[in-house]
Amino acid sequence: MTRRQTSGVPAEGAPGGSRERRKRRTREALLHAALGFFTTQGYDRTTVDEIADAVDVSQRTFFRYFANKEAVAFAAQEAVDARFLAELRRRPAAEAPLEAMRRAALKAWDATPEADGEYVTAELRMRAYRMIESTPALHAAHMRRHIGLQQQTALLIAEREGLDPDADPRPRVAVAAFSGVMRLTGQLWGRRSDAGADALRELTELHLDQLGPALSGSWRAA
Repeated sequence: MTRRQTSGVPAEGAPGGSRERRKRRTREALLHAALGFFTTQGYDRTTVDEIADAVDVSQRTFFRYFANKEAVAFAAQEAVDARFLAELRRRPAAEAPLEAMRRAALKAWDATPEADGEYVTAELRMRAYRMIESTPALHAAHMRRHIGLQQQTALLIAEREGLDPDADPRPRVAVAAFSGVMRLTGQLWGRRSDAGADALRELTELHLDQLGPALSGSWRAA
């Protein structure tokens, strides 16, 4: 029988222990180094060896954290997407689908990185998003990931509403409209090179607030 950990200090291999903290710091350092190279010399010209050398780790260590360059490029965005889905699952059942998605999206951006073990700062998310949007080599992968997130979201909305997504098109239609607005606000924000996280949130709220009226209201002036 093994002896239990009785002190208040986490065990070496336990979540929150020193080993886990070192792993998180290494992962964060690799993310920052990669995005630094991607934004200064370009995604295509950056090698895995350069990223690993900048953090003083081996190529083998890099691959323990990321499968390839594309994985590290999308790591920050994937963390936000995962938080969005988690927040959507937690939204009250009484909320309408579009309102639930709106609140989940804003909550995902507001969440502190440490809350779910992902050390992805707002600044890192901003750099990653702009880099992906401006890199042709990543555009196709970005679209595939976006479609995948839409599919997951539609299934989750259908489950919340007790619907069969194959028989009822409303979950997919609602998610398509919502995703279109999110994509639009990201593009508008990306054109403003001096804009930060607060500006993106304000732009997102403004456009999401107009989604319902744009779809159901009359646009003609009295």
